[in-house]
Amino acid sequence: MSKMITVTINDKVCTCEEGCSILQAAAANGLEIPNLCNDESVKVYGACGLCAVEVVDDGSGKGIPKLLRACSAKAVDGYVIRYDTERVNRARKIALELLMSDHTGDCVAPCSLNCPAGTDCQGYVKKIAQGDYHGAVEIVKEKLPLPASIGRVCPHPCEKQCRRGLVEEPISIAFLKAFAADRDLEQDTYRAACAAESGKRVAVVGGGPAGLTAAYFLRRKGHAVTVLDAAKKMGGMLRYGIPAYRLPKAVLDREIEEIAAMGVTMQNGVRLGEDITLEQLRSEYDAVILAVGAWRSMQMGCVGEDLEGVIGGIEFLHDISSGEGALPDLRGKSVAVCGGGNTAMDACRSAVRCGAENVYVIYRRTREEMPADPLEIEESVEEGVIYKYLTNPAEIMGENGKVTAVRLQIMELGEPDASGRRFPVPVEGKFETLPVDMVIMAIGQKLSPKGLDGVELTKKGTIAADEATFVTNLPKVFAIGDATNRGADIAIAAIGEANRCADVVDSALKGKLSPVRKPFLSKRQVTAEMLADREKIARCKMPARDAAVRRRDFDEVNLGLTEDIARAEAKRCLECGCHDYADCKLIRYANLQEIHPERLAGAKNTHEKERKLVCIERDNGKCILCGLCVRSCEEDAKQGILGLVGRGFTTVIRPEFLDRATVEVCKTCGKCVNVCPTGALKLLD
Repeated sequence: MSKMITVTINDKVCTCEEGCSILQAAAANGLEIPNLCNDESVKVYGACGLCAVEVVDDGSGKGIPKLLRACSAKAVDGYVIRYDTERVNRARKIALELLMSDHTGDCVAPCSLNCPAGTDCQGYVKKIAQGDYHGAVEIVKEKLPLPASIGRVCPHPCEKQCRRGLVEEPISIAFLKAFAADRDLEQDTYRAACAAESGKRVAVVGGGPAGLTAAYFLRRKGHAVTVLDAAKKMGGMLRYGIPAYRLPKAVLDREIEEIAAMGVTMQNGVRLGEDITLEQLRSEYDAVILAVGAWRSMQMGCVGEDLEGVIGGIEFLHDISSGEGALPDLRGKSVAVCGGGNTAMDACRSAVRCGAENVYVIYRRTREEMPADPLEIEESVEEGVIYKYLTNPAEIMGENGKVTAVRLQIMELGEPDASGRRFPVPVEGKFETLPVDMVIMAIGQKLSPKGLDGVELTKKGTIAADEATFVTNLPKVFAIGDATNRGADIAIAAIGEANRCADVVDSALKGKLSPVRKPFLSKRQVTAEMLADREKIARCKMPARDAAVRRRDFDEVNLGLTEDIARAEAKRCLECGCHDYADCKLIRYANLQEIHPERLAGAKNTHEKERKLVCIERDNGKCILCGLCVRSCEEDAKQGILGLVGRGFTTVIRPEFLDRATVEVCKTCGKCVNVCPTGALKLLD
């Protein structure tokens, strides 16, 4: 029987067999010392240097001067060992920075990186391609609880970075999300499990996308959550700001029902500052999240804005979108909408549906600079909206207190501004008068501070909230969404912020507030030339109702994707992100401390993906030359198919196929894939 010895590792007394390594001793006692080149199936190699440890006491009261590699150094009875000292962390940091400085893999696909909520687009698109819509929704709901609604209204920043666009056109990611969510709602809807009850209570003020998301994730973490909202129904801007032709309220209702079914309490008709005070909430709950939104339209400071017939975009859309009030009768009237964003699109298209004879969009730049979704612009033109580009309201004119016309200053584009768009400047002395009966100001939104007693505001009039913790100046009070800092943004941005806030609030409720920390990710640059061999497949086209028909009602414009079309579209995905990201040891260790591999920037190896192994894809750009695959193939599989080729910086691992029998062995083995710590190897379907 082997002799047992005792060592102390990071203050934990550990017993192990005499002769085992420090790394083995730690693992046997539930401790993980970072390592990349070690596996029990092969001999010790000691290449990566991540497993450095410091022996602070060798049993005689003295430390060992040099750092040891835990994979090869033996555990000695009485050793006191640490793998988190300043020296160890410094050595590990340098090792990681060196490895990452020549690592060219994509941890996460660029579509996900550009999604404000960090949705795993690649993951759920792949599930859709496989026909697993339930699984797709499960992936989506790790980041947002309203996929059917958001899939319909999101301006899809993910698609702007989709690399399929380098081949021909981006994948229709948002519509695929809505497709999968609709199918899931028709069947046994995916509902996430909730953790055990924590005994903590959280109040969320505001039932829009931010508030509902925060409630959803906090409930999943086991907290009791109550959402308070001033409106008749939950949904916020999704209900009261987005018309039904884009988002049918039955779809929104169904998704909100799912959140409520998890045990989230929802109370409508509760106004902060009237029915309840912030101080009351602070006294009754363990945490309060302010997600009150931005419900007031901004004004332009234009002469005549106080005339009857001038209305803010948010106010104009409120009853129209919700269906809670009568539609305005605009038959035979002319309407001007000022603005170039998606609220302006919703306003102009709603005015058409309310019977307006002429609907104009006044925008001071050109179509190329408009921030609105290009599809929204295109569909509005089909419905008869007239665009007055390079114009800006100089004066709203009227008679007897009512709007009769708007005087437009003709503009031209000058130099680019801070946003990168060319700044519009007036053409001196050039104006146009446009006869109108109504002017809708859709140039932005702002917070109504009613009920926010004691909450510090920014110079812009928004709630001041720390961007890493979401805390306000009041203890236990957090703030998210359109009401905070930079102001109103798209719904998916509010949702992403709410998800992160839920993590922070959860940590605070558990006793230690942990701020949001942006993870380190490996990224690579891809050009169209690198994808030139891909087959060109046209993007699917969303079938829509004819413009002449749809302009007369508020029924949904889009008819939805068929299953065949959706799956074919999903199969266009290039699967840019690393297949092994969730289990990658390299990226997990890289995020244990802050690293800056860019400080060691220099020449990088350029490698193409190899598929010469018949059933295995090798991405040498991700390879860190740990040698595990080579040693596994030789020592464990007894084949020796893989080997190191070259010397120094240009060294790579290559396969050597000597005969057909070797190929057949490779097809059925896969041991090299199992030991790879970085996702450089992938089993091919």
